[in-house]
Amino acid sequence: MIRLHSTNRNAPQVDFKDAILKGQAPDKGLYMLDEIPRLKDKEIFSFRDLELPQIAYRVLSKIIGDLIPKNQLESVINRALNFEIPVRHVSNHDYMMYMDQGPTCSFKDVGARMLARLMEYFLEVENKNVIIITATSGDTGGAVAQAFYEMNRIKVIVLYPKNEVSNLQRKQMTTLGKNVSAIGINGKFDDCQRYAKNAFADKDLEYLNLTSANSINFGRLLPQTLYYFWGYSRVAEDLGEKVIFSVPSGNFGNLVGGLIAFKMGLPVKKFISAVNENDEFPRYVKSGKYQKVEPSKNCLSSAMNVGHPSNLARLIEMYGGQIDETGIVYKDPDLARIRNDIYAISITDEDTKKAIKDFYKKYTKIIEPHGAVGWAALQAYRKESPMDRGIKSITIETAHPAKFPEAIISLLNITPELPAEIARVQSSPEFPSPVEINTYEDFKKYMQSKY
Repeated sequence: MIRLHSTNRNAPQVDFKDAILKGQAPDKGLYMLDEIPRLKDKEIFSFRDLELPQIAYRVLSKIIGDLIPKNQLESVINRALNFEIPVRHVSNHDYMMYMDQGPTCSFKDVGARMLARLMEYFLEVENKNVIIITATSGDTGGAVAQAFYEMNRIKVIVLYPKNEVSNLQRKQMTTLGKNVSAIGINGKFDDCQRYAKNAFADKDLEYLNLTSANSINFGRLLPQTLYYFWGYSRVAEDLGEKVIFSVPSGNFGNLVGGLIAFKMGLPVKKFISAVNENDEFPRYVKSGKYQKVEPSKNCLSSAMNVGHPSNLARLIEMYGGQIDETGIVYKDPDLARIRNDIYAISITDEDTKKAIKDFYKKYTKIIEPHGAVGWAALQAYRKESPMDRGIKSITIETAHPAKFPEAIISLLNITPELPAEIARVQSSPEFPSPVEINTYEDFKKYMQSKY
């Protein structure tokens, strides 16, 4: 059985079950695998003949081991991944993977739904109840709220920056009620994330049995490896063929999921880490000096408005370094290897808008702001790396355009068609934010009075 350790290296090792139920390590680090198992090239190539749940079982069972019996793990996977992930050809060697077919029309549905069912299974085994605190810059909150809705052993609290999410993103969190509470704070996503991390480490709140459903929870992160294997399996034609992934990156769970797949043996030529104007990672890769963006910048691709990504701790550790939750680098990673594997680039709002307009003009298809950041980054990479022009690329489209109607209408004068899931939310009444939150102390007092 593979064990997990804290990226801060000051907490006991745990197994997969405990990592999921704890969420964050007690030293404020993130749980990470002691070793990453590798799949053989032929097994990965054989995924071409499998469907997503079958691929998921083969990947996840390598890490979960016998903690969950085979039939139970297959049931968890089938109930979680019950929607399509289309991979469509765009032009030449370029493909788009559409992660907008789940119940909240976001790529976060994959990780959130898998985590919900894994956590539900383990809580039944342990006969425990938990309270989940999730910080969101947009899509995570809705995906987590929907995934855990009406689960008897789990209460969910979603913290979001109330002035930096779209109306639809807010409604996906605030229209559920029951075991879900959504709280809009006066601040940024980084503040939401800090409040959550402080609560997990706060001795005064230990009695609440808190955990996380953000990608700081390894059980949310690990399933994000699955769509990389899936996307690759839909386009690869030759054994060992390499592809390029363009990955819209905010809190970096998306990218780290891909890097874990890479370490497991997935043939990848290059990851493109596409960020918006919160450019702390591209600057770090270029200069070797890490500096947070404080406060984070409010960009069109709002779910990526992160000035200090949590999952940077995992990424840097994968390359031999160490960084803590505050952004202090204790040991530099192998930046030469990072630069070899990852092309990091910041895309401005103006370039994002241009990508949306150009994509529609050329292909008569609408992409939303986050996918547009990924697409613009791919075009930049193609220009800089002409030797790779014959290598296939997959850009991750992270959400449905209807989740960002204001941007699409203003740029294209088109109102995106609403999926049924979104239409239901639009007409549902909201449960108002139960409290005004300006500081962590405000949040702590709320938790102590409510639970």
